[in-house]
Amino acid sequence: MTVLAAPPEGHAFELPKLAVLLRHAAPRVFEGMILPVAVFYAGLVVSGFTGGVVVSVAWVYGGVLYRLLRRTSVPGGVLLAAGMVTVRAVLALLSGSPVLFFLQPTLGVFCASAAFLGTARVRRPLARRVAEDLVPLPPHVMEEPVMRRFFGRQSLVWGCAQLGNASLSLWLLLSQSIETYLLVRTSAVAVLLSGAALLTVLDFRSCLRALHPAR
Repeated sequence: MTVLAAPPEGHAFELPKLAVLLRHAAPRVFEGMILPVAVFYAGLVVSGFTGGVVVSVAWVYGGVLYRLLRRTSVPGGVLLAAGMVTVRAVLALLSGSPVLFFLQPTLGVFCASAAFLGTARVRRPLARRVAEDLVPLPPHVMEEPVMRRFFGRQSLVWGCAQLGNASLSLWLLLSQSIETYLLVRTSAVAVLLSGAALLTVLDFRSCLRALHPAR
């Protein structure tokens, strides 16, 4: 582990290895990005579009119920996701249009891209806020100048990656079948975001060396 200097009022902090940080973040990425698509596709194969929508809604509410049964707090983001997937499901089922079910998340990715790019030069860019949710780094490490520059760069990286994600998703949604949309988009976006993640990891390793040159 890397031991970083402590702030005047605190103790030295041992920075976990990258493998530890990735293991901490991976379940959240898997739950939020991969499983929802897999669940919908399973429902689509078994029962058609209606089955995919119903299974997707059940999956989200099942996550809420699971947390309640374990007597753990339900994050606001999960509740928001439950409300949004309900509205999307109702509109899609009433209209019979799969496009309406997937259009809102695609527009949301465009908004996320704009948020990443628009906050790249502010003191607390969106990339930093996301990192605070995914990896256990203490505040004084986040405030290091090298880390502030890192988060600014990563806001640009992820803003461009999400712009590519949203543009590809919208084109596929409006021009291809839902099956093709799901398969091609999932594969292409996985490659795109994996590339962005690799850039992030390499940049982070460089920042670790700058924070602790003697490592």
